Amino acid sequence: MRLPIRAPLPSRGLLRLTCSAPIARPLLGRPSTNFKFARLLPLLPHRLFNMNAQELSQYYADAPPAVVRLEIEKHFNALTDKQKRYAHFISQASFAGNRIVLRQVSPESESIYDFIIALHKAAGGDWKGLAQKVGVDEAGLSAFLQYAAQFLGNAGNYKSFGDSKFIPRCDQSIFTALASASPTAEKHLKATNGAIFSADKPGLLHLGFTDEGHLTTYYPDSPSITKDEIDAVAKWMQAQGLLPENTRLRKTENGDFELLIASAITSLPADGGDIGKETEFIIQDGLLANKTIRLVYGDYSKEMAEITQNIKKATENAENETQAKMHTAYAKSFEEGSLLAFKDSQRYWVKDQGPMVESNIGFIETYRDPAGVRGEWEGFAAVVNQERTRAFGELVRSAPSLIPLLPWSKDFEKDKFLSPDFTSLEVLTFCGSGIPAGINIPNYDDIRQLEGFKNVSLGNVLSAKAPDEKIPFIAESDLEVYKKYRDASFEVQVGLHELTGHGCGKLLQETAPGQYNFDVANPPVSPVTGKPITTWYKPGQTWGSVFGGLAGAYEECRAELVAMHLSCEFSALKIFGFGDGTTDIDGEAGDVLYASYLSMARAGLTSIEFWDPKSQKWGQPHCQARFAILKSFLEAEDGFCKLEYKNEDLSDLVIHLDRSKILTSGRKAVGDFLQKLHIYKSTADVNAGSRFFTEMSNVGLEYWGTKVRDVVLKNKQPRKVFVQANTYLDEKTGEVTIKHYEPTLEGVIESWADREV
Repeated sequence: MRLPIRAPLPSRGLLRLTCSAPIARPLLGRPSTNFKFARLLPLLPHRLFNMNAQELSQYYADAPPAVVRLEIEKHFNALTDKQKRYAHFISQASFAGNRIVLRQVSPESESIYDFIIALHKAAGGDWKGLAQKVGVDEAGLSAFLQYAAQFLGNAGNYKSFGDSKFIPRCDQSIFTALASASPTAEKHLKATNGAIFSADKPGLLHLGFTDEGHLTTYYPDSPSITKDEIDAVAKWMQAQGLLPENTRLRKTENGDFELLIASAITSLPADGGDIGKETEFIIQDGLLANKTIRLVYGDYSKEMAEITQNIKKATENAENETQAKMHTAYAKSFEEGSLLAFKDSQRYWVKDQGPMVESNIGFIETYRDPAGVRGEWEGFAAVVNQERTRAFGELVRSAPSLIPLLPWSKDFEKDKFLSPDFTSLEVLTFCGSGIPAGINIPNYDDIRQLEGFKNVSLGNVLSAKAPDEKIPFIAESDLEVYKKYRDASFEVQVGLHELTGHGCGKLLQETAPGQYNFDVANPPVSPVTGKPITTWYKPGQTWGSVFGGLAGAYEECRAELVAMHLSCEFSALKIFGFGDGTTDIDGEAGDVLYASYLSMARAGLTSIEFWDPKSQKWGQPHCQARFAILKSFLEAEDGFCKLEYKNEDLSDLVIHLDRSKILTSGRKAVGDFLQKLHIYKSTADVNAGSRFFTEMSNVGLEYWGTKVRDVVLKNKQPRKVFVQANTYLDEKTGEVTIKHYEPTLEGVIESWADREV
């Protein structure tokens, strides 16, 4: 699980950093402060204009995206030669999966990637010269470079935060002209089949289920597959004990199903797979009666083979036996497609406490699969920041005293808090559709409940700043405090969200037929209903399988609320260096707390960008969570939080949050919301939980979905694109060197071209 960067910073389960894109002002007929895009207006594809200007604006690439560099050199240089080699091979393995990510986004993404890299090679570092050669002016070249950098930053042509498509701010003729400089580029551009610019089917501008008119590649070549069929296959897999994270599902022409398993090998492993040596199953009853499900090995086989090779080299440079066993399990998983082996790798990962080089790799976060069960490829290598890690160590030691302060009894909490490793990392490399601000994994409930988990905060991601950042919706009177303490408050939020948020709570379950992890004869009393509980998890059920596609947003909301609740504890703020533990809402610790609540309210407001008025659905779990929290603020007693404006179009809208009421009505609203979410999750009460959370995150068209969303879109800020370093191994000496790149559009493209993946 992950916590994203808020929009903007101090705006996978992981805590992702999220930002939003600027409105396409030039396309609305207003002057541009960057380039004269108005010149391109006559060239824009006419088929796009079946949407109004406001709707259209949200689908254009940022102009420009905010390019920032991940600073890592001093931390990397402090490593030993062996540690550098270890980090290098993990980085190589991670980036070897980049094409997997591209294929998981859209059918055209891999061809777009190859087109961009081919043009880079043709330009030879001289983009202006290439543009002049083919007759493309500065505005056209800028539009291409902006699109290319945003594409590479998102590992595809859909935003990693929001899952909506983005389109170049120019006509297709600009791309065609640039491609004429290279036969290879022309070939790859042709292979996209016009999908770079297409927007004639609004449903395909968003990722989601195909039977709802959206796009997904987790169910390839399956235009007729339905949600009910996907759910039926998921239930069959659960009954078989077959995990879904490294799979895709294909529906064949005759209505049977192929379960595509990511592996280097292209046939059943010699000793059998995770459920034995059978690969073909005929379903006896239900929706899939008389249909066949076949297990097909070798999805992404070329990439998985390269990943496996690099992981084996990382094993040779491991610092200890636990690390070596972890990578041996990784290698087996990636070579044979075994998720049981992958779970073993995560067990070793949890046990690998305090490494200098931290990493994780695999099919991990399930946010982008519309069914919420199949994982996107990601991998990272990072260096531990020992000074910052010491503060997080104190938080870990304090967690057992903080968790009992949450609004439920010990019946709904783990019998023993499994103290995790909590480190502050400086990211060397991160391959995936976006880089998070914090991480809490593994996502497997049984490992988390019985063996533990790890938390990491990504320091150089948190500290990366874009120039000239604007901060809409914060009142002028609050700007000074907000700017001064937003980074500090976000670090507190990350720590409490990941450690205590995702780390707390017990799932009440029948662990095996007739065996329970609670007293079923005298079940605990729910603080929500005041009556003994009547629901719990049955054998084989997990949190994700019960709550399905809603689980991601629901859990992120629960974790955010835990952080908001515990940040009111001044003893917790003291751990991060603010105050002496004494309650003082007007002191520096109070400033941090106020900035935290303001940030959450603003994040909830700007999140409305990621709600689609056409389908009236959310496109991003973290945004759905934060919007629900904002609504809880607004519904709190005693006028705790208000949206204030005088202009009819809301152009002067600001958030007013009463600082003096945070510890009273504010915290009560948070606690009441949190208690319900937690108890419904703990007791597998999917009916009450889903209904309640859906109501809290409901938008509607009349106010939020029109007037508020319009002003949010007019003020959205560009999302950060991170420029990452590359590492190089001298085979003769065994020494690893590092290469940095300029934080420019061209630098982003060069860094990816140099990776040769």
